[in-house]
Amino acid sequence: MKKVLLLLLIIPFSHLQSQWIENAPENPEEFVNPLIGTLSKPSLSNGNTYPAVAVPHGMNLWTPQTGKNGNGWQYTYDADKIRGIKQTHQPSPWMNDYGMFSIMPVTGKMRFNEEERASWFSHKSEVSKPYYYSVYLADHNVTAEITPTERAAQLRLTYPDSENSWFVVDAFDKGSSITIIPSQNKITGYSTKYSRGKLVGFKNYFVIYADKPFTKYSTWKDKDFVKDALEITGDHCGAVVGFATKKGEKVNLRIASSFISLEQAELNLQKELNKDSFDDTFKKAKSAWNEKLKRVEVAGGTIDQMRTFYSSLYRMLCFPHKMYEVNKNGEIVHYSPYSGKTEAGYRFAGTGFWDTFRALYPFLNLVYPSINVEMQKGLISDYKEGGWLPEWSSPSYSDIMIGNNSASVVADAYLKGLRGYDIETLYQALLHGANNEGPQATGRLGIEYYKKLGYVPYDVKINENAARTLEYAYDDFAIAQLGKALGKPESEWGEYYRRSQNFQKVIDPETKLARGRNQDGSFQTPFNPFKWGDAFTEGNSWHYTWSVFQDIDGLAKLMGGRKEFSKKLDQVFELPSVFDDSYYGSTIHEIQEMVNANMGQYAHGNQPAQHIIYLYNYSGEPWKTQYWVRETMNRLYQPTPDGYCGDEDNGQTSAWYIFSALGFYPVTPATDQYVLGAPLFKKAIIHLENGKNLEIKADNNSDENRYVNSLKFNGKKYSKNWLSHKELMQGATLKFDMISRPNKSRGTNEKDFPYSYSTDKK
Repeated sequence: MKKVLLLLLIIPFSHLQSQWIENAPENPEEFVNPLIGTLSKPSLSNGNTYPAVAVPHGMNLWTPQTGKNGNGWQYTYDADKIRGIKQTHQPSPWMNDYGMFSIMPVTGKMRFNEEERASWFSHKSEVSKPYYYSVYLADHNVTAEITPTERAAQLRLTYPDSENSWFVVDAFDKGSSITIIPSQNKITGYSTKYSRGKLVGFKNYFVIYADKPFTKYSTWKDKDFVKDALEITGDHCGAVVGFATKKGEKVNLRIASSFISLEQAELNLQKELNKDSFDDTFKKAKSAWNEKLKRVEVAGGTIDQMRTFYSSLYRMLCFPHKMYEVNKNGEIVHYSPYSGKTEAGYRFAGTGFWDTFRALYPFLNLVYPSINVEMQKGLISDYKEGGWLPEWSSPSYSDIMIGNNSASVVADAYLKGLRGYDIETLYQALLHGANNEGPQATGRLGIEYYKKLGYVPYDVKINENAARTLEYAYDDFAIAQLGKALGKPESEWGEYYRRSQNFQKVIDPETKLARGRNQDGSFQTPFNPFKWGDAFTEGNSWHYTWSVFQDIDGLAKLMGGRKEFSKKLDQVFELPSVFDDSYYGSTIHEIQEMVNANMGQYAHGNQPAQHIIYLYNYSGEPWKTQYWVRETMNRLYQPTPDGYCGDEDNGQTSAWYIFSALGFYPVTPATDQYVLGAPLFKKAIIHLENGKNLEIKADNNSDENRYVNSLKFNGKKYSKNWLSHKELMQGATLKFDMISRPNKSRGTNEKDFPYSYSTDKK
């Protein structure tokens, strides 16, 4: 194990960058760099990630903590001190964390304050892998290593020769408890801290066992030690335990937690760690990542492309995380944030559908459908216990972002063939959410206006109204698609197809752009299409106009036809990167990221614009898609701490890269189609869960040869600008012939264009 890690550390990175990888790697987990995106701050996101140490979709993640307690930027690459090794469930710094606690080794003086215990560190003595993290803490002369399971972890601390070696447990503020049990070398406690929503009876219980007896110890509360108290409860509690160590002595901590009870935390520890050593857990965690990442094998690319690809795939498999546990009877159970009780069944948390409906969930449906079956069951738990489907779960309903995109997540899963769960209950949940306003950004804000007028008006003090209208219209399409597939009466789903055309109500016939509209039917004035916010969500009209996933042909008609549509698309990239930030009163980070990208009005760093590149396929100019897809991958993704071009957002920005590198993208979830781009690698194989393989070949692919000359599907010439999910799931071989100049005759025939509601004869 150590030899492998050492080898990876001593190969010069400059050499690796230029290295060409001809074959798919046997150990793709070694190509993952969890530090990608960590060079971020509130004013500029290069990913807003942290180095998550976990197993795929594990209940708990771990991270070195450089930021102060409660700071959403819990690890930043430009920091120079670590305050602890932290258990985290944080989906993004903007959402912050819940149920966290940390452990920090120290030497010398007995201390616990996060400033006093913090230690200098260097990236030169840091190893960051999905399944393992190690760092040398210079101030304490201690090396800390951690490796995870789903609900437990092993922390190995290598101490110097010292009479005063310690580790600090910090259960954070807002209500915590700690108990030291010296006779068992054991610490228990709980944290109640959370940042979003309203949680009933929320606690994260934890248990820690050390393999070395405690010779000195103390609890602490707020700013003071609490002498002679082995148990303490208060706002901010913790423990310090100590012992003498010899040089190089390793102290092993076995840790587990539970959202249900302390007894369940003990059970989780016994089930997942049993008698395993640190190295045993390391091997199992590494193997878990290897198995998941090798479902998609790529070859024929640079080391940078390979590292970016597998790092992106790693990000996609971190969230949403499991919030369910297995009780002593072997039953799936979970803590319910709605009732505060232990309920039967699955549950997940830590994702926002406004981001992830676009590509993350479609990718799960293609490559990892079994985990999404569990997630669909988890949504049923949310609906039955809370009365609504979540739109941003962190870990309960969170009052942030817009849309009713749970409709897309539910519909796409079923339409892509997922089964084995109560789809009838989920369908009823979609109908409920589509026609009512709910708490904490569930349901649809402004729904009565939407049902009456066909749009959410600009002048009724509902912010981001045009964006809401566009998203509601697409969500209605998804509901109609599901209702029809379930055999419901047309009188039921037909109405949602009609509502899916409501996008037309906010496309201004004068400018041919999306624009806020008043109750009386007049459009907002004055109108500046470069104005961010106001009628739109974290974007402007140039970004949101294209959010008509269900009917791009219908949108093109409103713009004067396909030629005018293409010209309008060209303008996205040709216009200067000007902006109006008056709605926000300052330049928000998403704006700055668009400007930095230098791609006109194309704002890839935020999700609403990410599908735009693929829309040339609907107007007969697919070569422009092929050009801009490669440009975006080349310019805006790198395997470096500043490697993303905006918020990574729970796998969505990564999912765009993964789909695009494979050569296609799900512009319209809740249909059978993926829209073609052009592959990045010479070869890729997707190992489907049904035992079939999807093989993608592009032998003459290169940065110059980025255009598709021709495509063969299972050996036959293929002219369409889209691929069928159903056909791909049967196993297929796609053979691309790539050239350096656009083939302007392929993909120009209307019969080869992707799905649009307006052209759907069914």
